[in-house]
Amino acid sequence: MQNNPVPRSSYDVVVIGAGPAGAISAALLKSAGLDVAVFERTRFPRFVIGESLLPICNDVLKEAGLFERVKAQGYQVKTGAVFLRGDEVCEYDFSEQFTDGSTWTWQVPRAEFDEVLIEGVVERGVPVFFEHSVTDVEVGAAPLVTVEDAAGDQTEIHCKFVVDASGYGRVLPRLLDLDRPSAQANRRSLFTHVKGDQRPPGPDSGRIWIIVHEAGAWLWIIPFSDGRTSVGVVAQPEFYDAFPDDPEACLRAVIKSDPNAAGRLADAELQFEPVSIESYSVGIKQLFGDGYCVVGNATEFLDPVFSSGVSLAMRSASRASDVIIRQLNGNDVDWQTEYSDFMARGIDTFRTFVNAWYDETLHRIFFAPEINPNLKRMICSALAGYVWDTDNPFVGSHERKLSQLVRIIEASEGT
Repeated sequence: MQNNPVPRSSYDVVVIGAGPAGAISAALLKSAGLDVAVFERTRFPRFVIGESLLPICNDVLKEAGLFERVKAQGYQVKTGAVFLRGDEVCEYDFSEQFTDGSTWTWQVPRAEFDEVLIEGVVERGVPVFFEHSVTDVEVGAAPLVTVEDAAGDQTEIHCKFVVDASGYGRVLPRLLDLDRPSAQANRRSLFTHVKGDQRPPGPDSGRIWIIVHEAGAWLWIIPFSDGRTSVGVVAQPEFYDAFPDDPEACLRAVIKSDPNAAGRLADAELQFEPVSIESYSVGIKQLFGDGYCVVGNATEFLDPVFSSGVSLAMRSASRASDVIIRQLNGNDVDWQTEYSDFMARGIDTFRTFVNAWYDETLHRIFFAPEINPNLKRMICSALAGYVWDTDNPFVGSHERKLSQLVRIIEASEGT
């Protein structure tokens, strides 16, 4: 994929970042007849984490006209998730949901997936400028964006609106002082890709595994259709003190220390030295302002445990694009209600589930001897990404319902 030679001096909308949120934004804005350009500081393909999608992503891909393009790639179909703790097993099947929505999705190597999405945007006539960093932005009624190419040459671009989909680059939060500390605890992840994963036979061979480690960590095992598998561990930093400092030796030792991971990954061959990310949770003061909005992981990233990152990123891009289109067409819009408050509801629901995972509330639910099938379907819908369906009690009253369910389980067990 080649850079366009020289950016023009003006566009209707400038999108910063060519990841999933940027691609969804550009596709939807272009389909509405707007003149859009995307600026990306790296060159694709590039490695990035966040490889397990949720069913709600299918809905957004269809809305953006990119679903069939993704489907044609033959990615690993994801029909649910398996949670393991020692010899205890809990399975969630996305076909058994409370909410009417997609019942499956994919597990994707993100380098390939992101390139597939942005190539689909390029094919629609949207210019995508790789290796172009946004160095300055003046927001307001007539935003001015300064970009710098790989040679150091700068261009000033006038536009009507700026969408920041820069992910961990957090361009506008950094330039406009929008960052705020996250309320999530500091955690460190260590991950790589492997070959030689001993997958279980049958239809469950492609399901993601989430393994509870007895020392307070958890591991993910995400199979891809090409034979590779993503493997990672997430824990508070002090967990790693008991393991070697060398990244590969550390990850292998963690795998060996858990019977489920060890049994499956004993012969795994690492494809690259494990990557470590710490203090990845981050917050933001506001999601929009005069002439701009922030979408995707540039807004707020919670935690990788329930694969919420890409799902929230794509849904935020879809929601923001709808508001931008109506605003630039001269309609009255309410960014606070229609975008910020809407996204906050979904983020808050996921935050409750993330916190319940780490305080082991969800462990009590997932590994209970019995759970009401209807309640499990409600939880499954939240885990599938349908965190705006307030008809679902585990969305509309997420904190209260999880607490209630734990009390019912404990009462039934006499604890």
